[in-house]
Amino acid sequence: MSGKPAELVNVRYMVDDVDAAIDFYTTHLGFTLRISAAPAFADVIRGNLRLLLSGPMSSAGQAMPDGTRPGPGGWNRIHILVDDIVAWVAELRDAGVAFRNNIVTGPEGRQILALDPSGNVVELFEPAG
Repeated sequence: MSGKPAELVNVRYMVDDVDAAIDFYTTHLGFTLRISAAPAFADVIRGNLRLLLSGPMSSAGQAMPDGTRPGPGGWNRIHILVDDIVAWVAELRDAGVAFRNNIVTGPEGRQILALDPSGNVVELFEPAG
């Protein structure tokens, strides 16, 4: 596992509960906790993906000048390659993880959209072949 910032892809997710997000990503998706400043912030890593989990008390959670508050959700997502999507989905469903859809098949493979505890989307993707 690399820890050098220049070698990492950094993505920030706004979350409602930093501790719940840490548990979700480390327990179910193979991330490793690097830094926890819960309840405001955490930094988890999986390979070269550094996921910054920012709660409402973090600097990233501060209101914009017009009063809009950053929040979780939306359709942008991280994309995680898996080798057996059916097994991953079964294991995650057994653990109570919610999904936006069922497994769909396209020309390049199969995918499904899982939701973290705050409603952020995580795409699990099994390449064709």
